[in-house]
Amino acid sequence: MEIQLTKCHGSGNDFLLIDEMANSYSFGEKDRQNLAIALCDRQEGLGADGILFVLKSHHADAKMRVFNSDGSEASMCGNGLRCVGRYVCESLGKEEILVETMKADLLVQKTSDIFDGIPAYSVEISPVLFDLTKLPMRLDQERLFNERVEVLSDHLAFTAVAVPNPHLISFVDRDIIRSNEQKSIAEFVNGPNSLFPDGVNVSFVLPLGKGKLYVRTYERGVGFTNACGTAMSASTLVSAMMEINDLEEKVEVYNNGGKVHCVVKRSEQDDSYTIFLIGNATYLYSADIKVDEKNPEKFTMLKKNEFDEQQQYDILSAAVKEYLEKEIFFSSAK
Repeated sequence: MEIQLTKCHGSGNDFLLIDEMANSYSFGEKDRQNLAIALCDRQEGLGADGILFVLKSHHADAKMRVFNSDGSEASMCGNGLRCVGRYVCESLGKEEILVETMKADLLVQKTSDIFDGIPAYSVEISPVLFDLTKLPMRLDQERLFNERVEVLSDHLAFTAVAVPNPHLISFVDRDIIRSNEQKSIAEFVNGPNSLFPDGVNVSFVLPLGKGKLYVRTYERGVGFTNACGTAMSASTLVSAMMEINDLEEKVEVYNNGGKVHCVVKRSEQDDSYTIFLIGNATYLYSADIKVDEKNPEKFTMLKKNEFDEQQQYDILSAAVKEYLEKEIFFSSAK
């Protein structure tokens, strides 16, 4: 079969977007899994962190499903939602839409450019859940907020939150960021372990002053990524709860792929939280490929059209890289 797709990224977190609303594809669940494994392979495939499938919704403007590069399905993806949001907004001629995801219908809005010439979108990140059974995390308590878990570390504190995909977050210093500790912990909780039967995204967060964070994430099903939208959102939330940053105020969140803005809001009615993630949705190329559904790794590129949007994003990325090298990797611990 022939498939049309778009290669895109949010903060360097890259995806292949496949539109099932405008095309008559009939993918089974195994097909989606196999396509993700084959096409996202960075050695033999097109290379990506995952595939964004855009489908019709019975009650929203569109439905998004996200399959990671290992074939597993993610319940949500903030960076991917920005890309889907842009695609659907432009397809429908709207600047505000509602996208159905696995756990919630989420608002997407076109907003002012995050950097000169870089299209930006604001996406709603919710629901926010602290109950450990929602991750799930097996621990003899209801919540985990800025506490040590001895099996993970004898000196780091962790917070667990689902937004709705699961995150384990630790605020650390520069020495820890430079070490291999995050890799060791992330590989442990995403392998056979007693705490997280389904694995978990692991983020180490370094405050860079009021209103600024650096977030590095090991994504379950992917590994270390340039950025994880829900992780940056969850990390901003935790920073506000720890009174490092303020509710209702825009926080600049830096990552290895660039930066985003996050705003955390709390409802006075039920004391619940909603996070708004604001960042780029950049197109790299569109392509037509021919795929054998039984052997998707043996695909053929039929046509490829490059976009020129990445040039402007490279300027932002270079500026962020220079800033992070100065503030984190080449500076003495503060």
